[in-house]
Amino acid sequence: MITKSSINSPVCLIISAFCATLCALALTACSASQHRQAVSDNSTDRVTVGVVQKEITIGMSGAQVAEVLGSPNIVTTDEARRETWVYDKISTDVAYSRSSGSIVGLIFGGSGGGLGVGSSSSGASSTTQKTLTVVIKFDESDQVRDFSYHASQF
Repeated sequence: MITKSSINSPVCLIISAFCATLCALALTACSASQHRQAVSDNSTDRVTVGVVQKEITIGMSGAQVAEVLGSPNIVTTDEARRETWVYDKISTDVAYSRSSGSIVGLIFGGSGGGLGVGSSSSGASSTTQKTLTVVIKFDESDQVRDFSYHASQF
């Protein structure tokens, strides 16, 4: 039988605090996972140095290049009316690390005691920018005659 005095017992308070902490941690973990999925966008990962090195070859058609890399950002022509396609990609990676801690304790005193809570937090962030420029030049028959690329990270 549960009585008013058993609800206020130190054991009951410790169990309640422990359960509340576990619930808070579980909700935080679910929330972080959902945020990560909501901001992830892998649709721009088609143009990479590895893909250009592996897939693009002299003699490919424009359709084959578009199938591998997608649509270019810029299309220009030279004085001989040959097309040049430019893929210019910029990405920013931001990483956050945050930690926080809480201390939950029972305080016993002359008037019966109580529940004490303390917390602290710290964190850091890092930002990295990457650029990739790919230039593909076509000949008169719309076949790749030359290509180059430049990648940087800062």
